[in-house]
Amino acid sequence: MTASEIILASQSQVRARLLTNAGVTFRALSPSVDEEELKLSLKAQGASARALADALAEMKALSLSRRFPDALVIGADQVLDCEGCLLDKPASMEGVTEHLEFLSGKTHTLLTACVVARRNEPIWRHLASPKLTMRQLSSEFIDQYKERNGDKLMSSVGAYFLEEEGAQLFDKIEGDFFSILGLPLIELLDLLRRYGSLPL
Repeated sequence: MTASEIILASQSQVRARLLTNAGVTFRALSPSVDEEELKLSLKAQGASARALADALAEMKALSLSRRFPDALVIGADQVLDCEGCLLDKPASMEGVTEHLEFLSGKTHTLLTACVVARRNEPIWRHLASPKLTMRQLSSEFIDQYKERNGDKLMSSVGAYFLEEEGAQLFDKIEGDFFSILGLPLIELLDLLRRYGSLPL
């Protein structure tokens, strides 16, 4: 089987780092998807967090699969569900505070969807639902955490990076660590091997 090029339909530095650290050669390109419009449409239709994450991941993969039909195009997305409330990335540092205050002391589910497309068709999909229990955060800790981490917190659903200081926010996590970071890496590497894009 001829090895297919691997394309990551994302500009996420964390997802790119996961693949790079695992020894995967790939290109990272921005998908031509209006995420906000799609989210609003799906939410208006009453889509679940699971369906929302899966649809967004699929649309990202398909948007680049049309341009690169022979490539294996990886699309991924995450939706945070806390007590039925779906959170997006905070739009401001005030939003970071609001998110952390809302999540403090609660357990939330991070729906992580990954879809691989080839020749404009989804050929593989995976959905993980790790659960994370955030400890009770003091106002002082939140203020200091924001000061130390800055604007990058707005680039993450939930305003945390578990591989960094975000680990301090939690009492307990259940589920795949890589999926929490943004990709079901072990399962994805298996798929890439089966398609000949990684050595057996």
